[in-house]
Amino acid sequence: MLAGPLVNAAGTFLRRWRGAIALLIAASAPLSLHGTPAVGSGVMIDRAMAVASNALRFPADEIAAPIALPDRWSESRPGYSGSVWYRAGFTLPAGKSTEQIYGLYIERACSSLQLRLNGFLVFSSGRMAEPVTRNCNRPQFMTLPTALLRVGENILDIRLVGYAQERVGSVEAAASLSPIEFGSQSELRSKHAAHYFWTVTWTDATSLLLIGIGCVLLAVGWLNKREVYFAYLGWLCLAWVAVSLATLARDMPWPNDATEFLLASAWAVLLALAVQFFLSFAGRRSRVIEVLVALQWVVLPLTLLLAGPANLFDLARTWYVVLALELAVVVTIYLAVTRRQRPQDLLLMGLVATGGAVSIASELAAQWGLIDISRLSPGRLFLPVAFAAVGARLLLMFARALRATEDDRNRVVGQLHRLTAEMQTRVEQLTAQRVGQFTELERKRIASDLHDDLGAKLLTIVHTVDPTRLPQLAREALEEMRLSVRGLAGKPIRLDDAIADWRAEVVSRLEQAGIQCTWHNQADPESPALTARTYMQLTRIIRESVSNVIKHSEARHCQVGCIVAEDRIRLKLKDDGRGIEGDLSRGQGVASMKRRAKRLGGQCLVESRPGHGVVISLTVPI
Repeated sequence: MLAGPLVNAAGTFLRRWRGAIALLIAASAPLSLHGTPAVGSGVMIDRAMAVASNALRFPADEIAAPIALPDRWSESRPGYSGSVWYRAGFTLPAGKSTEQIYGLYIERACSSLQLRLNGFLVFSSGRMAEPVTRNCNRPQFMTLPTALLRVGENILDIRLVGYAQERVGSVEAAASLSPIEFGSQSELRSKHAAHYFWTVTWTDATSLLLIGIGCVLLAVGWLNKREVYFAYLGWLCLAWVAVSLATLARDMPWPNDATEFLLASAWAVLLALAVQFFLSFAGRRSRVIEVLVALQWVVLPLTLLLAGPANLFDLARTWYVVLALELAVVVTIYLAVTRRQRPQDLLLMGLVATGGAVSIASELAAQWGLIDISRLSPGRLFLPVAFAAVGARLLLMFARALRATEDDRNRVVGQLHRLTAEMQTRVEQLTAQRVGQFTELERKRIASDLHDDLGAKLLTIVHTVDPTRLPQLAREALEEMRLSVRGLAGKPIRLDDAIADWRAEVVSRLEQAGIQCTWHNQADPESPALTARTYMQLTRIIRESVSNVIKHSEARHCQVGCIVAEDRIRLKLKDDGRGIEGDLSRGQGVASMKRRAKRLGGQCLVESRPGHGVVISLTVPI
C-alpha cells in the first residue's frame, strides 16, 4: 500500500534536485582525481565526468557519468556523433607559486575541442560546428593563464566535438579524448614538440621531399616515354603527398562526411599507381590488370556512396583489405621477376616490400581493432621513406645510364675520330697514288699524241721533196702544236665555239684539196661546255677523218653533219669517193679514231663499199 506513494515521492525528489545532485557529483569528482605532484613533474588526469550535450557551457543541470581516459566514443558511445562535455580537475597546492607558468598537454583530441579553466574560456582548437576543424592527428598544447589559476581546486571543462567511428574512413578519425597532463609549460611544450614532429612535421617534411622526387621522376618519364615506371612512381609520390596533406588538413570547405568519403576513395588511386609501377618496372604489364584497377576507381567510391555515411567505416576497411591483397600479389610477382632479371635490385626492393608489408599489416590490424597505433602510424612514418628510397634508386639508375651513354658516346666519338684520321690518311695515299697514275697516263698520252701527230707531220716535212707542200705541212704541224697546248691548259670550251672551229677547219681543208664541203649543224645553244680533253680528242678524230677523205677517197663532195642532243654530240662525214676495199680497220688512222672515241666513252663507226664512198659516224657523250 505504501510502495506506490514512496516511489512517487522519490521520483519527485529526484526531478527537483537533479541539478543539485549533478553539481555535487561534478564538484566532488575533482577531489578524487587531483594529485599533489612533486616539483618539476606533471599531473596525469585520467578520469573525468562526461555528459553528451551541445550546450556552450558544461551542463551542470544534467547528470554526468564518470569515465576513464582515454575515452573512445566507439566503446563508450557507439554510433554517437556530436558534442561531449568533460569535467576534470586538479589541485594546486599552497606551496606552489601562482607566478609559475603552467600548461596542459592533450595528446589526442579528435576532432575539435574547447577548454574552460574555472569557468573561463582559455583555448579553442578550431571550429566547433560543421565543417568541424579536424585535429585528430595533432596533439594539443595550451598555456594556462596564471591569473585564472587558484591555490587549491581548479576545474577544467572540455568540450569535444567528434564523429562516430561508423561515419569515418579510419579509426584515427573516430572521436576520442586522451588523458590530460597538467604541469610545467616548458616540460609539456617539449613533449608536445616531440609528438608534433612525428605526427605533423614529419609528414610535411617528407611531403616536400616527395614532391621534389615526384616532379623529377615525371620529368624523366616525359623524356623517356618508354620507361613508364618513372612516371608511375612520380604520380604515386604526388598522390601520397595529396592524401597525407589532406588527412592533416584542419579546415575543409565541406562537411566531414565528404572529407572521409574522398580520403577513403583515394586509396583506389594509390593502389592503381602502385600496381602500374611494379608491373611496368618488372616488364610484366597486363591489360587485364590495368582495366581492373582502373575500374576500382569507380567501383570503390560507388559502393561507399551506396552504403551511406553511416556504414562508411565497415565498408572502407573491407576495401582496404582487398586493396592490400591485390598489392601483395603484384609485389610478389615483381620480386620474383626481379630475382631473375635484376638481382642487384632485390635487396633494396625486398627491404621496401618487407617494411611496407609490416606497415600495411599494422594499419589493417588497427582498423579491425586488433592493435592500437593511435600514438604513431607506422605507415605514415615508413612509406614516405620507402617512396623516397625507391625514387632515389630510380634516379641513380637513370644517372648511371646517362653516364654510361655519355661514356659510350665519347668512346664512339673517339673511335670515329681515329677512323676519320685513318680514312683521311688512306684517302690522301690513294689520291696521291691516283694522281701519280693519272699523271703517268697523261704523260704517256701527251707523248703518244706528240709522237703520232706532231712527230709524224714534222717527219713528213723533213722527208718531203715537194717544196710546194712544205707550207701546208708546216701549218698543220703548227695547228697540232696549238691543239696540244690548248689541251694542256685544261680550260673548258664553249660548244658553239668548238663547232665553229671544226667547221672552219674542215671546210678550209676540203676546199683547198678541191673537194666541195656541205656542213649541217644542229645544236642547242644552252648545251654544256666541252672539256679540254674532249675537245682535243674530237678535233684529232675530225682531222684524221678529213685527212683520209683528202688522201684516199678521190671524192668530189663531202657532207658533214653535227647534231648535239641528249647530252651527246654526233658527227657524221660522208664522201662520194671510191670507198675502201678489204678490211676497214687495217689502217692506222681508223684504229686511232676508234681508240680516241673509246677513251671518251663513245664510239666511232666506219662504213664503206667500193664505189660508194665512206661514212664515218662519231658519237661521244658531252
